[in-house]
Amino acid sequence: MMKSRICNLLDIEYPILQGGMARIADASLAAAVSEAGGLGIIAGGTAPVDLIRAEVQKTKELTKKPFGVNIMLLSQHADEIATMVCDEGVKVVTTGAGSPGKYMKMWKEHGITVIPVIPSVAIAKRMVRDGADAVIAEGTEAGGHIGDLTTMVLVPQVVDAVGDKVPVIAAGGIGDGRGIAASMMLGAEAVQVGTRFLTAYECNIHPNYKQKIIGAKDISTIVTGYSTGHPVRCLKNRLTRKFEDLEANNAPLEEIEQLGVGALYKAVIEGDMDGGSIMAGQIAALVNKEQSCKEIIIEMFEQADDLLGSKIGKA
Repeated sequence: MMKSRICNLLDIEYPILQGGMARIADASLAAAVSEAGGLGIIAGGTAPVDLIRAEVQKTKELTKKPFGVNIMLLSQHADEIATMVCDEGVKVVTTGAGSPGKYMKMWKEHGITVIPVIPSVAIAKRMVRDGADAVIAEGTEAGGHIGDLTTMVLVPQVVDAVGDKVPVIAAGGIGDGRGIAASMMLGAEAVQVGTRFLTAYECNIHPNYKQKIIGAKDISTIVTGYSTGHPVRCLKNRLTRKFEDLEANNAPLEEIEQLGVGALYKAVIEGDMDGGSIMAGQIAALVNKEQSCKEIIIEMFEQADDLLGSKIGKA
């Protein structure tokens, strides 16, 4: 069986983490992924601490297996959520949109495994110096907020830079066993998957959102918001066209940012496929059915095992 430091580090069966998708990754999805042998992640996003605490407590009721919380460090609630995960005994924290350095001492004292999402080699090195236990190298193919480098370019460079110190997890454009096998060949020891789980039975997004994913084509996604410094990949719709028009006409930054306020809620909760932000990765075109989290994970790893010629899991 192929050894995986990630499986041993996180006490999981399969080397797969579910992406911390804001407003999407709740207790239902996280618990189902963890029960299926991966690591489920609750998304902090910009939500207040009480809401995330409630999701953590729900997850504890649904599974006894390890799960994590993703903290968006730019959130005004980041400090409170950083403390809450300690109080609630959360075992794993993934982070994005900033450096978790100021929380490291507190998290380590509470035995929390810290795994930042990184878009470049320089940031990967910094995170390892700060005490990260692993890093998620996320390519621009991913949905939501993205960096510039592709997964295939980024992952091997991060592996060369820090792989002797910590495990590297590949993310961005991974939606089946071929993506897992390719990631392992690039030197990653696990994958993080988001878009594939959008059509899981246990994912509570609006049915309209799921159908948009299932109907996506290879050129269905677009990146907007470059002018804000925080570009986002979504499925094309009326909202993304408005973003394009504003940016093409050099609209004020405030006007561009205001357009996105509440847009994710419209898509996830209300099912507004015209005015909502339908965050999804380029891999959406490969997602063509609804399944349980367990079925998704088993299917992906059986395919990867066939390609690699060895089982992927705990040592």
